[in-house]
Amino acid sequence: MHIEGLTHHAQSRLQQRGIPAVVVDYLEEFGTVVRCNGADRAIFDKAAKKRLRRHLGGYRGLEHFEKWMDVYAVYSDDGDIVTVAHKTKRHHRHRN
Repeated sequence: MHIEGLTHHAQSRLQQRGIPAVVVDYLEEFGTVVRCNGADRAIFDKAAKKRLRRHLGGYRGLEHFEKWMDVYAVYSDDGDIVTVAHKTKRHHRHRN
C-alpha cells in the first residue's frame, strides 16, 4: 500500500524505524521546514512542538508523542517525502 506523498523508500523507513504514520502527518501539518544539506526537512522545533501541543490539547496530549519529537522527514524537490528518520545530530539551517 502506497501512502500519498510518501515514496516506497520512505514507507519502508517508517516501518523499519517503528515510526507511526500519524507522526508524518503531524510533521507535515505542524512541523517547521528547514533547508539542510540541499533538501527541505520538516522538523519538530520549539515552535512546531508548541503548535502540535495546542492541537493535541496541552502537554498531556503531547506526552504520547514525545518519543517521536526527534523524527524528521526529507522532501524531494517535487514535494514527496523521500525518507523519514530519527535525528542523531543537530540540523544546520541554511539562511537565505
